[in-house]
Amino acid sequence: MDLEVRKINFHYGGKKILDDINFEAGKELIGVIGPNGSGKTTLLRNIDGVLKPDKGSIFIDGEDVTTCSPKNLAKKMGIVPQDSQIKFEFTALDVVLMGRNPYLNRFQLEGETEIEIAKRYMELTHCWHLAERPITELSGGEARKVIIARALTQEPKILLLDEPTSHLDLNHQVEIMDLIKDLSRDKVIIAALHDLNLAARYCDRLILLNNGKVIVQGNTEKILTRKNIKEVFGVDVMIRRETATDSYALTPVKRGEEKNVWVHVISGGGSGGELMVKLITMGFRVSAGVLNVFDTDYQTAKDLGVEVVGEAPFSEIGENAHEANLKMAEKADVVILADFPVGLGNLKNVDAAEYSASKGILTIVIDLTPVQQKDFTGKLEERWRVLNEKGAIFVQSSQEAIKKVDTSMT
Repeated sequence: MDLEVRKINFHYGGKKILDDINFEAGKELIGVIGPNGSGKTTLLRNIDGVLKPDKGSIFIDGEDVTTCSPKNLAKKMGIVPQDSQIKFEFTALDVVLMGRNPYLNRFQLEGETEIEIAKRYMELTHCWHLAERPITELSGGEARKVIIARALTQEPKILLLDEPTSHLDLNHQVEIMDLIKDLSRDKVIIAALHDLNLAARYCDRLILLNNGKVIVQGNTEKILTRKNIKEVFGVDVMIRRETATDSYALTPVKRGEEKNVWVHVISGGGSGGELMVKLITMGFRVSAGVLNVFDTDYQTAKDLGVEVVGEAPFSEIGENAHEANLKMAEKADVVILADFPVGLGNLKNVDAAEYSASKGILTIVIDLTPVQQKDFTGKLEERWRVLNEKGAIFVQSSQEAIKKVDTSMT
């Protein structure tokens, strides 16, 4: 079954809420994301027929939904609304059985078939044990699973979910999203989601809305960029691909008031990630180099949008990369040499710190690990002596280095 949304527009109280929304969906999980008030809920209500578009059309397998009777539409499409409070003391089973209403000639159960169907979906959503409990006595998370079971009991081919994980703790969020993902193999599923990390992890495609317009739609990598998130949500994020889940993870980064101070971080092996994040949150301009492109510090720099000098993995720092590193160091107000193992391949990074110190640039060396433990060249003790002679400041931790930058430059 396919769903087509063709240029729908919707006004409410004279204000345009949806503006030329256009997309198609097959058997997949599509996440609709955007800030509060962007039109996510209104879009779902237009698709399920609760609201009628002012312009445009919605088709299910080529059939305009406006030509479907409510009963037939309910067989094709299920909805899990954001606000699903039920104030009457129906049992959880009674609520789920309401999903079978489109299949009955009258609101009366005949035989065990309907109850067996309801039980199957309540077991699927792990709420069968709540069957005899009044819905009014359930927790928000328990009630949420019952409402999802009710929608599934309609056995629709299209499922619309408005914030399906609201009121659920982390364990149940994952449980429900795992279920929704499995169901999408055989259904068209569209979910309005506020949690971008859940959207990134589970959705096949994303639609990014803002002010009722589709800003961009497509795969996760295309949608979840620092530029898109900054423009739509007004927040800086660090975006990283998690190998464990093979999905993107977003971490908000609150950038402090700009201090007009440039700090160049020379690091490697993960020694500079915390430094870069902290300096950015304090409002400093940050650059980094030289880092091989497989280094976690390189990835952190890219995630943060930090200018970085990269080098091919398993390679000695080349002259081009070294020259670029020196130019960054010379323009910076502060250079920090992080605490990392030094071999012949990255010895030029120490040269860059010596260069900045010789130019009178505040150069800070984080010297937490004993030289003998991180020196794989036999030359580091001499380099440390030279750095000291050229005025480099030696500290014992990243925190001490950051404090030194802050007190010296602000």
